[in-house]
Amino acid sequence: MPDLLSASAQYGGYISIIKLLSYLILFFGWLPLVGWVHEDAKAFEGKGNLWTGIVLGAGMAGAMIWLLIPVFFVGMLLYLAAVGGTSLAYVKFRNSKVMDFDRVLTVDHLKSVLVSKEKKLEALKSFTFVTANKNEIPVPEPRTKEFFGYKIAYEILNDAMWRRATDIAFTPTAQDYQVAYSVDGASLKQPSIARDQMQHFIHFVKSLADLDTKEKRKPQKGRFKIRRKKEDTPWEVATAGSTAGEQVRLKHITQEGMARLTDLGLMPEQRERLGQFHEVKQGVFLVSGPRKSGVTTTLYALLRNHDAFLNSINTLERQPAGQLPNITQNVFTLSDTGTTTFAKKLQNVVRMGPDIIGVAECEDAETAQVACAAARDGKLVYVTLQADSVLQALGKWLKFVGSRGAVAETLLGASNQRLLRILCEECKQAYAPDKELFRKFNINAEKTKVLYRAGKVQYDKHGKPSTCEHCQGTGYYGRTGVFEIVILNDALREVLKRSKSLPEIGTQFRRAKMLFLQEQVLRKVIAGTMAINEMIRALSGSGAKKQEASGRQ
Repeated sequence: MPDLLSASAQYGGYISIIKLLSYLILFFGWLPLVGWVHEDAKAFEGKGNLWTGIVLGAGMAGAMIWLLIPVFFVGMLLYLAAVGGTSLAYVKFRNSKVMDFDRVLTVDHLKSVLVSKEKKLEALKSFTFVTANKNEIPVPEPRTKEFFGYKIAYEILNDAMWRRATDIAFTPTAQDYQVAYSVDGASLKQPSIARDQMQHFIHFVKSLADLDTKEKRKPQKGRFKIRRKKEDTPWEVATAGSTAGEQVRLKHITQEGMARLTDLGLMPEQRERLGQFHEVKQGVFLVSGPRKSGVTTTLYALLRNHDAFLNSINTLERQPAGQLPNITQNVFTLSDTGTTTFAKKLQNVVRMGPDIIGVAECEDAETAQVACAAARDGKLVYVTLQADSVLQALGKWLKFVGSRGAVAETLLGASNQRLLRILCEECKQAYAPDKELFRKFNINAEKTKVLYRAGKVQYDKHGKPSTCEHCQGTGYYGRTGVFEIVILNDALREVLKRSKSLPEIGTQFRRAKMLFLQEQVLRKVIAGTMAINEMIRALSGSGAKKQEASGRQ
């Protein structure tokens, strides 16, 4: 009997070493969780002690129940339910109070666990914000309001630059802010941003641009830069109040003044004819197109086609799109409206005696008449107009000037243009269109076997979508101009003098072998650089189709 008692009392006879270790590991593993909740919840307005008490009490109660219940695994499940349930409740609470990037147990958070803090900070430091006053902004202390604004701005702008966005629009709604990128002239909707996060972001970018952070109604505009690998990327911030909240737009400032004629997308024969203008001494050339079709870039390229050291070149603009080297750019500002007009300021520019003048956005008869008079007086004048076709631009110019004889005497020619997206060379897809499409657009089916369109999303063997790294999945990469151009000769000047209507003039332009916009686009569609759907998108609703239809009658 003593032997039996001693044998049963041997170590491990009543206690399972595995169960004991499991209990101790889970119990002491819970203590660091309590410490984290205590430190983390301090930021939530006095909720730290409350949540610490809840998690601590749930863990202690679960541990006691585990000891009292005779079935070990049932007690363990109850303990895990008590600790896990209260912990998840706290996580849900704190995630509703913090920024997206500061949330825990999300998919992004679990992915970021694999990345060290040093690498995260290194990524932030490689992306430097530079204020309007040319001061670099260091990375703020984590978990501060300044850090939240910095981190949101970093994530938005880093993503926007990777996607090649030129504009970012933030539109307030009752629940959140809607976000849209402009990529290659097309609007791409992005995930919305919570209003509280946007407040941090708006405050940060306003501070960068040296704007009044307290002013939320009046329009404001400023600039800042992003420095990456010693390269500066300038951005413009524009804010304005609305009934739903403060609207914000960020615009990537590009150097439009650096374009040359060879960069515009002109066909070889068009480039040759416009290139000859550097030898012309006087006359008017009209550069036309709808808004945001690149007419300013074309104007600048035409001006830069002339030697600025041999010629005195001046411009008159309302809002310069870039700085032109060795060219005097005169700006018509709001302060001028109280003392003079755009036409009178142009007259002052003419009196300064330049050889070549660029007039941006001619919108009235007085300005047109001053420009025409300058051309008759020996100046070469480039004028931009808002119009849907060469013929429409000519009609506006005739109406503004008011004299067919003066227009016929001074007009050198006119252009009209659109900006169209270029198919991505990495993912564009060839296809054989049906005969109806060939017939509709008058394409020779014998010479053109295939056309190209934007690439569709590709999937790997696991069903995961594969994004083209070149175009970021848009199917397009960059934009180029498409032009219809007419250069006047003596015969066409006679047509201007005696023609009674614009359609009659258009018929003569057609006989002079001027190709319409749609025909010029089709040349690039057949060459495989553009999609036919992009042509339809760009020309729909414009006067280009109507002009072509009237020209074929």
